[in-house]
Amino acid sequence: MTRSTTRAAIAVVLLLPAASAFAQSKADKSAVVKAVSAHSDAAWNNASQIWDWAEPGYQEVKSSKLLADWLESSGFRVKRGIANIPTAFVAEFGEGKPVIGVLGEYDALPGLAQESVPERQPREGNGYGHGCGHHLFGAASALACIAVAEQIKAGALKGTVRFYGCPAEEGGGAKAFMTRDGLFQDVDAVLHWHPGSSNLAGDRGSLARIAAKFRFHGKSAHAGGSPEQGRSALDGVELMAHAVELMREHTPEETRIHHVITSGGGAPNVVPDYAEIYYYVRHPKSLTVKQLYARVVKCAEGVAIATETRLEIKNEGGIVEILPNGPMSQAVLKNLKDLNKLEYTPKDVEFAARLSETIEKPEPVEKIRSVADRTGEVGRGSTDVGDVSWVVPTSGFNTACFVPGTPGHSWQAVACGKQALARSGMTLAAQVLAATTFDLMTTPDLLAAAKADFARRTSNQKYTPLIAPDQKPPLDYRTPSKGNAAPVLE
Repeated sequence: MTRSTTRAAIAVVLLLPAASAFAQSKADKSAVVKAVSAHSDAAWNNASQIWDWAEPGYQEVKSSKLLADWLESSGFRVKRGIANIPTAFVAEFGEGKPVIGVLGEYDALPGLAQESVPERQPREGNGYGHGCGHHLFGAASALACIAVAEQIKAGALKGTVRFYGCPAEEGGGAKAFMTRDGLFQDVDAVLHWHPGSSNLAGDRGSLARIAAKFRFHGKSAHAGGSPEQGRSALDGVELMAHAVELMREHTPEETRIHHVITSGGGAPNVVPDYAEIYYYVRHPKSLTVKQLYARVVKCAEGVAIATETRLEIKNEGGIVEILPNGPMSQAVLKNLKDLNKLEYTPKDVEFAARLSETIEKPEPVEKIRSVADRTGEVGRGSTDVGDVSWVVPTSGFNTACFVPGTPGHSWQAVACGKQALARSGMTLAAQVLAATTFDLMTTPDLLAAAKADFARRTSNQKYTPLIAPDQKPPLDYRTPSKGNAAPVLE
């Protein structure tokens, strides 16, 4: 099926009901959208609280409890600690088919603590900040589910809406483990979204990714008095970084490899006996990622020989690329265009103007009024939504929650996250999620088209996860690395 025929098919699907039935359907969809607005205060309060806590991946104890308790108090049946992950949960309302899943996230990023002001002002606390807007992600998704649940309770909708509380999207890959545990086996379709600096939808892919920590163990000695007796673990890390940089020239187009040194010793006069370097390896195809990762491992192994250090590799698992879905993405795109009424208040405009002075490529605030169709593109980020998308038809979108031009994973994004403009984008996202859930529950042909598209795309390539069958979730991946020794006196 070509892109044009996919769009034509979905257009026919959306126009199928007779005039009188369509009028009733439209009224019902309006009701679910209004229900979102009715609960938006609670959602914003919860999002703001999660922004304040800014908890690391797999450590979102308070954030996950807050959302689970909110859904439970709204009549949802909640199961906590799923997939052997303490901060993961599911909450569902309704009975029978179709079962529509909505994903929610709530983990923060290290090194991005920031006050909600338009200039760099680090915030006291644990050093984490919501530079990807996951405080909004989880709250909006829960809000949409509550709005849909009210319509199910009122008899306007039939089926089951299920919220998935997904921790540690930023490097922890929780959804890959949740998928492996079969938590999506009975789901008919899954929706997700993500905060951004513009409104986007369409049939878009992502990058597959493997994350691993390479730990070198050497031998400590006095760096000035007896260096010949030492074997520097830091030399291992530095030489590995150089080896991978040389390898980069000989990798396929669209490859992304990046690293940080998480431990490198405690004092210049002590030969470090421990050092760690943390790598991400990405590409649009998961098979290519596996091949690239094997070459990175060879770099590490060669370096260990050269530096006479012992190598330890902690593979934290991988996530596959998103499998797009044409019919669902076009339904999402239509709802996003229909419902987007974003406008900045004078206060928002003032905040945006000041923040834009700190952004390398600022964009006009008028951009929030438009919606871009990114069909056919491959995004440059990675997400564990990819694993979900290979077992059930899945589609997502972005709404403008940050000032246009704001880069993701930046202090500017954190600063935006507690402003009224972020609330507007969050509420729009919840409306689109609720409206599209309504479409999937009331338009059987749309759901059938989504499943047919999924079957076509998976006919020649089946889901092959990048985590091992017996691999456990890396619950400690945000725990500081061993080896930060105190300085030794001369």
